[in-house]
Amino acid sequence: MEIIDTLLDEIRHANDQFENSFDRGDVVAIASLYTKEGSLLPPGSGPITGSEAIASFWKGGMDMGIKQVRLHSMEVESFGDTAIELGQYRLNGAEGQQMDYGKYIVMWKKEGNDWKIQRDIWNTSGE
Repeated sequence: MEIIDTLLDEIRHANDQFENSFDRGDVVAIASLYTKEGSLLPPGSGPITGSEAIASFWKGGMDMGIKQVRLHSMEVESFGDTAIELGQYRLNGAEGQQMDYGKYIVMWKKEGNDWKIQRDIWNTSGE
């Protein structure tokens, strides 16, 4: 279980980087957390692939009033240089009001010493 705990800590650290970058409005930093072939698979949309498209997508969310993303890793499984994470997310506005919440699955790839997002899919639990 120690390996999984360490892996979970590493994934949580990567998620902290995502949250902090979002809080700063730094879409370039967010996009850098994805692999070169990384894709978003958002609800109601086709795949969004590549750094520029990913940065543009998250900029659009910020422009809609999302000011904070909070990620909660629930479990992670490792398959060599690939990890699959199951978690919950919450999107907040400028006043801290909840704008959306739901669940996600992220496929991570190990690149050097860093875990990078390869596939990122989520769906809302909100009404």
